[in-house]
Order: sequence, then C-alpha cells, then structure tokens
Amino acid sequence: MPFQILSRTAASITDLKRNPMGTVSEGGGEAVAILNRNEPAFYCVPPALYARLLELAEDAELALIAEERKNGDTVEVSLDDL
Repeated sequence: MPFQILSRTAASITDLKRNPMGTVSEGGGEAVAILNRNEPAFYCVPPALYARLLELAEDAELALIAEERKNGDTVEVSLDDL
C-alpha cells in the first residue's frame, strides 16, 4: 500500500536513534518524515517551524471568529467616550 510522504526529507527510525540531531538538521529547517518499515510513522518538526505552524493555526482560528462576527450587531462609540 503506497503512502504519501509530506516532506522533502525522510529518515528511518534507526537513523533517528543513531543520530537524532543530525537527522533533524538534514531537513534544513523543514520537517523530516520518520519512516518505520518504509511507512511514515511521524514527522520531526524543528522548533521554528512548529512555532510558525502554531501561528498559522491561530491566525486561521481568528479569521473564522472575525468572519462569524462580521455581520453581527454593532455599537457606535465616539473617540471622546473612550
């Protein structure tokens, strides 16, 4: 059964055990697919990329909230009242 590997770099679990930091650095800042018997088992994601992914997820969530509230009730306020 074929599997889609969603990474430019792949390594075996054995490679990861042998040299964890070297395996992650081979990805050049991108995720590394870790394979178990030639199937993707999980992805090693460097901290900077993980932080970026969390930011994107948060932005998407905030965009949904803004879209839901776009046509909602509004309250007029003057700057002097603030």
